[in-house]
Amino acid sequence: MLIAESVADVPMISGEMRLHIFKPAGSGFKLPCLLLFSEIYQVTGPIARLARRLASEGYIVAAPEVYHEYLPAGTSLNYNAMDTDTGNRLKTTKKCVEFDNDAAAAIEFLIRFPDSNGAIGVIGMCLGGHLALRAAFHPKVLAGVCLFATDVHSGTLGAGGDDSLSRLNEIGDSEMLFVFGKQDTHVPFSGRDIIRSALEIANVGFSWFEMNAHHAFIRDELSKGRYDASLANICFVAASELFHRRLILGMPQQREVVPDPSIPGPNC
Repeated sequence: MLIAESVADVPMISGEMRLHIFKPAGSGFKLPCLLLFSEIYQVTGPIARLARRLASEGYIVAAPEVYHEYLPAGTSLNYNAMDTDTGNRLKTTKKCVEFDNDAAAAIEFLIRFPDSNGAIGVIGMCLGGHLALRAAFHPKVLAGVCLFATDVHSGTLGAGGDDSLSRLNEIGDSEMLFVFGKQDTHVPFSGRDIIRSALEIANVGFSWFEMNAHHAFIRDELSKGRYDASLANICFVAASELFHRRLILGMPQQREVVPDPSIPGPNC
């Protein structure tokens, strides 16, 4: 499938937020949409490649520049120590409500996009995994994928911290997929346990994968030897299944199995 790429600058109070748009080439058909949140480095090569792969499944994908207030439009940070420090600094400089406002504006943009059918999903990795979780609080979001989401367990996203764990009940009927690496030092076992327990208590519909991998194992560039192509493919298949079922087929969550009395057999 051929992919068309473009950018759109969305007006915000603080200026313009650039969205990188990836979609199947052509027009005249309505497609579901995905909002893809990046790591702290903004829309880098690995993020663009993930966006193209998602678009090839039949989605309109929009990837926002998460630090648009602080960096010139079109900026992507490098995977080096200096830019890592910049990305981490901006992550706690920007207020959580500003991240939320960005997500809301991007969702409304996708709903109004000419080829959109109005079905919205969200996905993100690292910082973007947390932003995808918060974006799932929006009532229009039907499904979300959070890849090794950082700062959720500690409540340390944004200036002054965040309230993500206390708002999980706002996810409502959106269905979620969480993926973590068991060797992830950013989200250790105790942190993962906090997140999963909070999801259970909030009665969120979710799937949970813990891979024998490190943080950022999906990133196919400069991942410090952590990239695992096989595990990354498993994660993509799981995300694809969720988005296809929820956004393309329009199927609701199935919270429990209802036995068919016409089929004999043990209840096990």
